[in-house]
Amino acid sequence: MSIKKAAAAALVAALGVTTLAACGTDDVREGAGKSGAPAPKTVTLVSHDSFNASKEVLAEFTKQTGFTVKVLKSGDAGEAVNKEILTKGSPQGDVFFGVDNTLLSRALDNGIFVPYEAKGVDRVPAEYRLDKEHRVTPVDSGDICVNYDKKYFADKKLAPPVTFDDLTEPAYRNLLVVENPERSSPGLGFLLGTAAEYGDDGWQDYWTKLKANGVKTVDSWELAYNQEFSGSAGGRQAKGDRPLVVSYASSPPAEVLYGEPQPKVAPTGVSTGTCFRQTEFVGLLNGAKNPEGGKALIDFLISKKFQEDMPLQMFVNPVVKDAALPELFTKHGAVVDKPGTMAPEKIAEKREAWIQQWSSLVLK
Repeated sequence: MSIKKAAAAALVAALGVTTLAACGTDDVREGAGKSGAPAPKTVTLVSHDSFNASKEVLAEFTKQTGFTVKVLKSGDAGEAVNKEILTKGSPQGDVFFGVDNTLLSRALDNGIFVPYEAKGVDRVPAEYRLDKEHRVTPVDSGDICVNYDKKYFADKKLAPPVTFDDLTEPAYRNLLVVENPERSSPGLGFLLGTAAEYGDDGWQDYWTKLKANGVKTVDSWELAYNQEFSGSAGGRQAKGDRPLVVSYASSPPAEVLYGEPQPKVAPTGVSTGTCFRQTEFVGLLNGAKNPEGGKALIDFLISKKFQEDMPLQMFVNPVVKDAALPELFTKHGAVVDKPGTMAPEKIAEKREAWIQQWSSLVLK
């Protein structure tokens, strides 16, 4: 069984977007009108590498608005945000999708967005609307959690871990692989999850215990999940030997959807007591050449049509109240009732210092 490249890209995306790829563009021209009619105007969406949407849904946007969508992929989440900061006022496109709550303050403090209150944003619960000035609009959410290899724990007759505390127990020595929070969005989310769980002064002691218990650190989600983790299709092919990995609550549905042959039960599970809630946003770029098209696209990204297409395209959860999840998610995904959370202001205040402290504790 293997995960197709397209699936891997979609999974990485949602799931925090940690792999690097060459920048590229995709033009979507379906629904552009009758032959001989002038081509609709283009609106450019800048995103991390793994933005994905079905052609039919983007064609519907073109039909509704007269704008075609050009997607400019610009690296992983952190890299893409940094590029927009460097080009502030003269951006690569009209809207930017993919800044999440762990990086939101960096984007807002650098003024890369201009305010726009999207039509229909009242259908998004207040918990996701983190910017009162409407510089960004929430589009999706996902939970960064430890995933486990079901077969490994069944064979060992060992219960998989459930909580952060469990991961420091001797039974799980040398089983966990995590991502470097300086380089990886899931890695940063997991670090923030431990800070939310143990407090500003307690997370360091927790990581000292994890290190003593044999935690392994790699630079990216791609390496951790598709090379080191024994439960994923890629990890099995690579003979990965770590049955615990930091990934997402939506990783099991992806393993099912892209399995060859498709399994009836997900081969991986989720330790639901280790989760941190991640929300992704879209914003109108400062200096956009097509602000009208940009606003229309932002409205569309929180429409029911796009929100219900999104889970199987990017393996994330919709944020609007009336959008339904596909059966694949409800059957194989994990329900996280109490994910860790943290105010963007606190993340902004503590992020860089915490990453430096983490590096001193874990990498040295």
